[in-house]
Amino acid sequence: MNVLKAEIERKRKLLEEKNILNTSKKYFKRGDLLAKEQEEYMKKYGPQKNSEDDHKEVESVKVKTQEADTQQSENAALPRAEVIKRLRERGHPITLFGELEVQSFKRLRRIEIQEPEANKGFRNDFQEAMDKVDEAYLNEILALGTQTDSEKAHKEDDLDDSITYETIQEMAKTMGQGDRIHDMNVIMTLLQFLLNIWGQQLNSATAAEKTSTKHKMARATYTQTQVYLKPLMRKLKKKNLPEDICDSLMEITKHLLERNYIMASDAYLQMAIGNAPWPIGVTMVGIHARTGREKIFSKNVAHVMNDETQRKYIQALKRLMTKCQEYFPTDPSRCVEYTKIK
Repeated sequence: MNVLKAEIERKRKLLEEKNILNTSKKYFKRGDLLAKEQEEYMKKYGPQKNSEDDHKEVESVKVKTQEADTQQSENAALPRAEVIKRLRERGHPITLFGELEVQSFKRLRRIEIQEPEANKGFRNDFQEAMDKVDEAYLNEILALGTQTDSEKAHKEDDLDDSITYETIQEMAKTMGQGDRIHDMNVIMTLLQFLLNIWGQQLNSATAAEKTSTKHKMARATYTQTQVYLKPLMRKLKKKNLPEDICDSLMEITKHLLERNYIMASDAYLQMAIGNAPWPIGVTMVGIHARTGREKIFSKNVAHVMNDETQRKYIQALKRLMTKCQEYFPTDPSRCVEYTKIK
């Protein structure tokens, strides 16, 4: 009993020292006690700073932030319509609850910094080519005299007027004799020649035909093909095309110039898909090779499965093969899908 009385007396003195008990009341709030203990703890163990310097520092920070906010709000370069458009493209709400236009612009800036390349992987390159076609046709109507990217690329890859189909056939007679540089020059010349004919055909359309959906899609396909062929043309110019792809393209070029489009299609499938068994699982056990191991080499590998860049220029090559059959027809027995071409 004495121990209990002593504990009660000790706690009473503790409360009196902390000035929590009020003479008019016999009780106190526990929250006051906790706040008092927290205050004493911060005084004892908290950071020791000069209050006047701290106050001045807080005031200077507030002034700087206010000035920056006002300057940023005044110098907001984007109009409201552009802010709405960009927020919609990124799938974010236009205005949050209680948000001002300046705050919406700041939120857009923060989103663009955090996600600079939003939805880049989900873009449709054919739709992008269609947009370029519409922009080029609009510039042509307005007579702005500006060149589109496709026109610039077309002028860069333009050939001399002296080069004809017969000239390329004469150049191809010496292909496959060990001169890789000559072989790549012939392949590049044929691809550029077919692209030029295709572009001239599209440019020769009338104004009524250029407004049709069919012509726009054909123009977009032409622009997309140019973009797809850029890596291949770059390798042909630098003469660093892989040997297996160069051999396949050389065979395709020979058949195209001979107007044997069925053999050219077979060589194209040989390059794109291949006929070797695809290795699945273990192909080498111990010192003895398995049966199908000797059939797996670079010539028969499916190049269309390597990466996206090769897949794109292989697809563009097929389009040029189809156009070559259209521009330089031959017997139906040597054509691929002759009825569709006609």
